[in-house]
Amino acid sequence: MNRRFLAILGIILLGGGIIAFSSLFTVHQTQQALVLQFGNPKRVVKDAGLHFKIPFVQNVIFLDKRMLSYDGTGEEVIASDRKRLVVDAFLRYRISDPLRFYQTVGNERVAQQRLNALLTSSLRQVIGTVPLQSVLTGERAALMGQIAQRVNTEAKDLGISVADVRIRRADLPEANNQAIYARMKTEREREAREFRAQGAEISQRIRSRADREKTVLIAEAQKEAQILRGEGDGNAVRIFAEAFGTDIDFFTFYRSMQAYRESLGGEDTTMVLSPDSDFFRYFGSILGEGNQGGSR
Repeated sequence: MNRRFLAILGIILLGGGIIAFSSLFTVHQTQQALVLQFGNPKRVVKDAGLHFKIPFVQNVIFLDKRMLSYDGTGEEVIASDRKRLVVDAFLRYRISDPLRFYQTVGNERVAQQRLNALLTSSLRQVIGTVPLQSVLTGERAALMGQIAQRVNTEAKDLGISVADVRIRRADLPEANNQAIYARMKTEREREAREFRAQGAEISQRIRSRADREKTVLIAEAQKEAQILRGEGDGNAVRIFAEAFGTDIDFFTFYRSMQAYRESLGGEDTTMVLSPDSDFFRYFGSILGEGNQGGSR
């Protein structure tokens, strides 16, 4: 009897422990809980700590109550000036109403799919009202504010509160990039040709000016040289005339000696002259009297 009693008591205690364990659940400080009874929501628990539920009848779904982030896929949108743009954005959100969240989307995976659709729609609506330049300049912050407001308004029906939307990258489609690069290359080549043409023109002007200055300098130098040469020749003539007037005989002798040296300086010199030519007057005597009687 004692053994049977102890066995029954043990079973009762074990069952009581299982029931007690099944009736308790703990909510972490980063979580919030939704208590369901046969699949129907009964209450929302947002306070961290130990809580109770009806065992075997109620179950608990835990949802994150921290700020979450979602990276959207790159979407191609069209600005008001008909320019195409690939926009890559992300948003930060929080599950603000767990009951509505569970009833509308059920889990975070489905919620992110719905948020992606809302984000894409808002991007196209807002960016479609402004030109491409607004997205690439300081007006982007205001555009992101408008997009976040639109997404947050529509996400409230999902039990989600959107805190912020940011555009990570805004770029042109690949085909547009190639066309723009080609146009930029053509424009730079045109500018390069203009610069080369301007440089060639300036170079030609510099060369022409240098050639003109060179011609002027050479002409002035030749003019000065001719003047100096003429003055030198005049001085030489004057000196010769003064020398001739000072001693006629010596000057005649000196000039004859120069003529002899220049005429007879070669190794094989042949001259045909008359015997009584004045050229030989100094061969016979230093006074020029040696050729009076015949040739030497």
